[in-house]
Parts: sequence; structure tokens; C-alpha cells
Amino acid sequence: MSKNNKPLHVAIVGTRGYPYVYGGYETFVKEMGERLVQRGIEVTIYCHAPLFEKQPKKVNGINLVYIPCVETKSLSQLTNSLLSMLHVCFSKVDVVFVVNSANGPFGILTKLFGKPSTINVDGLEWLRPKWKGLGARYYLFASRLATKLYDQLITDSDEMEKIYLEKFNAPSKMIAYGANPRLSSDSSLIEEWGLQKESYFLIVGRLIPDNNADLIVEGFVKSKSKRKLVIVGDVPYHDKFAQMMKKIDDKRLVFTGYVRDQEQLAALYHNCFAYYHGHEYGGTNPAMLKALGYGCAILALDTRFNQEMLQQGKYGWYFEKNAASVKEITERAENLPEEVENLRKHSREGLTDKYNWEIVTDEYEALFKSLCKRKIKENLVEINY
Repeated sequence: MSKNNKPLHVAIVGTRGYPYVYGGYETFVKEMGERLVQRGIEVTIYCHAPLFEKQPKKVNGINLVYIPCVETKSLSQLTNSLLSMLHVCFSKVDVVFVVNSANGPFGILTKLFGKPSTINVDGLEWLRPKWKGLGARYYLFASRLATKLYDQLITDSDEMEKIYLEKFNAPSKMIAYGANPRLSSDSSLIEEWGLQKESYFLIVGRLIPDNNADLIVEGFVKSKSKRKLVIVGDVPYHDKFAQMMKKIDDKRLVFTGYVRDQEQLAALYHNCFAYYHGHEYGGTNPAMLKALGYGCAILALDTRFNQEMLQQGKYGWYFEKNAASVKEITERAENLPEEVENLRKHSREGLTDKYNWEIVTDEYEALFKSLCKRKIKENLVEINY
């Protein structure tokens, strides 16, 4: 409970909204937000108004506020977050929880209005190829400000915690991302693409340079694999990078586009021979957690984040950032099906407690309450002074 014996009220800013599940942040606020409500905490989520044809004020006990934005690739998130932060500063919420380091500068608002605030900074956005030039410089600037303007910085992996210490000399609290393991799915749902159990390798993610799908496709095409490569994902705009991949002439490649049916997506994970993970710049990655939770054999790009998630090779194999390495690991998997089966058999064991949604929610709940208590103590000190 917060002051006046009212339930603690947490506002969440920086996602596309709820229950719109499009990416990692949206899944995150759905999983955590619903659990917080079940624990008696009031939750308000700020949403991108243009994405919601219907705009109910409350869904599953979560309050929803719809805020407009400038609908462009670069400005939609920033304009929505800025207006959301202005709105939340004039509201009666107890704690403001912000996601995405791009929103770092907006912490000045919660500081000026005396609102306890915390930000989850996600990955190394300033290094991502899609934010070259001005975008990369802005992300570096925003990430640096995030370390100074919010009451608590949150990173989602041990390695990201180290990076923020190394890069910005900024301590943070590490709270990972949760997973929902599944043991089974309906295998008939993959028949739409002419697939059968273990007849294909799998990639899941947006078709952007950051995820190295082009590298994986290039290496796979050069391999002697007789299996297919299924690429799940796309980009919500016309893009030369994505179009270039789709034009590659190889009958083994299957581009499904977005798969929004979660049952169908689960079936694609469950029945793949092996899953490629080329994500490079994030911390705890939701697609990797799904692959672990769905019992996939994982072939991952060798990064410090992927090493952490797969526990230095205990739950997956690694490839280097070149097509030859992808070709080599593909053919190794083809030639060692028993070892691939062993990876599938044990992958769920990689989901340690830090990837448990209940424990993740415990951590956030404790943090939100501590921020409120800290603010109350600061106010008392000012009054006594």
C-alpha cells in the first residue's frame, strides 16, 4: 500500500500499449502488468492511440490511456512517450516505470514533478545498424541521460549491467525477462507452409540488420543442408534490406512474414530441427527465451549476451559473425543429429529462476515499493529541515 492506505499505483510508459503484443516490451508489460494487478497494485499503461481502433479504458483490470503520436519510424515512439510523460506527471500515480533508453531525456519531467521513476534501458541501441548516424548519437546521448535523470536504472542481463558500469560508470539493478515454457503444440499448424517435424531450421525476428538474418540466410544457402530454413518475421514498412533477402533464389527458404497466432508460432518453435539466434545488441532476448522454453536446439551468434543466456555453451552452440561459420554450424548440426536431439532434450533446463515471470514480478514490485518509501523519506527530511 502507498500513502493514505491506497493501493500502489504504477504507470508504464514507452511501449506500444496493451494488450497489443507486437514485440518484447509489449509482452513484458502484459506479463508483469497482469501479475501486478492480481497482487492488488493499480497499473496504468500508456498506449499509442493510432494502433487501437477500440479504446476501452480498462482491460483485465489494467487502466489504459491512449496518447497520440507522430506516425513515422523515427518519431512515433518519442512523441508518444513525451506526451505520455507530460500526462503522467499531472496524474496521481505513485511510480513511473519507463522502458526504452530513447526515453532517457524525459526523466527530467518526473524529476521536476517529484515523481519516483525508473527506466529499463534494454540493449545497446547506439550500436544497432538501423540507427546509424544521428540516430546512434541520439541513443548514446539518451542512454547517458537515463543514467542521471531516473531514480533507478534497470538492466535486463548481467552483461548489460556490466556494460552500463563500463560505459557510463552507472550502477543498475539487474532484473531479467521472463519465459513461459511449453511442452507441446499442435503440429498440424505448420502444414500451411508444407513443413513437417524437424524438417527445417528456424529464425524468428524482425528482418533488420541488427538480427543478422541476412548473414544466417547467406550461410545456410551455402550449406549442403537438405532441410528448409523458415524465416518468421518482417518489417512493418517497405525496406530494401528485407526485400533483398526475399529475392534470394533458393527453394529451401520459406518466408512466413509475421505469425501473430501464438499457437502457430509455438508449433514452429516446437517442431524445428534447430533455431538460429542472430540477435547481437540486446541483453536478455525474448525470442531466445521462447526457444529455450519451447525445447529448441539453439545455434546462436557468439556474443556476451548469448553466452550468458546459454550459460557458456551448456544449452546451445555458437557461430561467429560470418557466413562461413553459419555454413559450418549448419552442416555440423546435420551430421550430428543425436547431439542436436540432446540440446532439444535439455534446453528448458536453461530457464533458471531469474527467467521466471513470478520472480521477475517480485523484483519489480519490491523496487516500485522501495522507490515510494524512498520518496516519502526524502519529503519528511525536507519538512523537518
